[in-house]
Amino acid sequence: MTCNMPANHQIIFCTCPDKDTAEKLARLLVADNRAACVNILPGITSIYRWEGQIESAQEHLLLIKAHKDHYQAVETALLDHHPYDIPEIIAVPIERGLPEYLHWIDSCLSVK
Repeated sequence: MTCNMPANHQIIFCTCPDKDTAEKLARLLVADNRAACVNILPGITSIYRWEGQIESAQEHLLLIKAHKDHYQAVETALLDHHPYDIPEIIAVPIERGLPEYLHWIDSCLSVK
C-alpha cells in the first residue's frame, strides 16, 4: 500500500567527480541529520556543456532522501564541501511512497 500524502519528502540529485567525494558528502549529510539515506550510483557518464565546450566525465550520482524542510541545509552542506564550481543540486518531490519508509525518513531526521 502506497502513501498518497502531500509531497513532504524529496530526492536530491548531486553528481560527484569520484567515489571518495561521493562517500564523504553522503556520510556528512547522514551524520548531520540532513538526509536519512544517500545512495551512491557509481560509473555514470555525464555529457554536458561547460564554458562553451561539450564535455564528458565519469561521475558518481548521489540520491539523497530527505524531508523538504531540510533542503536548504542539504544545499548549504553540498556547496560548502563539493569540489565543483557549480555542483548539480536538483530536488524532486516524492509524491507517493510506502508510508513506513516515509515515516522512517522522518524518524531519522527528527521531523514530526
